[in-house]
Amino acid sequence: MSTAIDKFDEGMRRRADRVGMTTVHRGELLRHPVYTRLLHWLVAIAFVLSLLSGFALYSPWLFRFLTPIFGGGPMARFLHPWFGLFFDIFFLFQFLNWFAPMAWTDVDRRWLNRIKQYLTNEDKVESAEVGFFNGGQKLYFWSIVLSGVLFIVTGLLMWFDHVVPRWIVAVSYVVHDLAALLMLAGFIIHIYEGTAAMPGTFRAMTNGTVTRKWAWTHHPAWYRDVTGRDPREDYEREKWGQAERQRVIEEREREGEF
Repeated sequence: MSTAIDKFDEGMRRRADRVGMTTVHRGELLRHPVYTRLLHWLVAIAFVLSLLSGFALYSPWLFRFLTPIFGGGPMARFLHPWFGLFFDIFFLFQFLNWFAPMAWTDVDRRWLNRIKQYLTNEDKVESAEVGFFNGGQKLYFWSIVLSGVLFIVTGLLMWFDHVVPRWIVAVSYVVHDLAALLMLAGFIIHIYEGTAAMPGTFRAMTNGTVTRKWAWTHHPAWYRDVTGRDPREDYEREKWGQAERQRVIEEREREGEF
């Protein structure tokens, strides 16, 4: 199965590369090709549209300012299941795209044991064994997989509520809302981690590249795989260079005082 997925994914990557391009400048590494970035933004757009239209349906009084975006309440009700369907379709392709690198390993289990240090930014550089994705990113991915399955199952039951018992529809509403809350919580954390918490991450999903410094800081094992260099040595060299530059600046400032 994995081989078939890899072949399909490789074919889709090649097709996407024909209509888009990624420019890798000096000091940068390719993080996400065109196909991956396209899927990411399609999934994100579909989720946001599903979320906003869902809020408008969940509490029309509280979120009545959202309904005009979709042309009114009836139109929001009509569009919401389609947005959800598109989300699941796009995410299915993203699931195939990231199936291999998102596999859970002992490295991820050890990463979870260090999550406190990660959240408090106690370690300036990630563990040397952290690869393309860390344990937190994998947990978020698999939570989306779970939510996506719950969305499609409960969504279809609510969409065709005339063919199933009412109690199943009632349970589906509750499960659907819980899945949405799980997704929303992960989405907020995802945005924070991809911007303020880890500067330089967002560009990986816009132009597809990251700096080498970002790579050896957050994903050392991946950096070693793609460059053949020791991430710790490069980190120490960069730290020494910064200290040296700071020393030169301070010396010039002292010289200027006399």
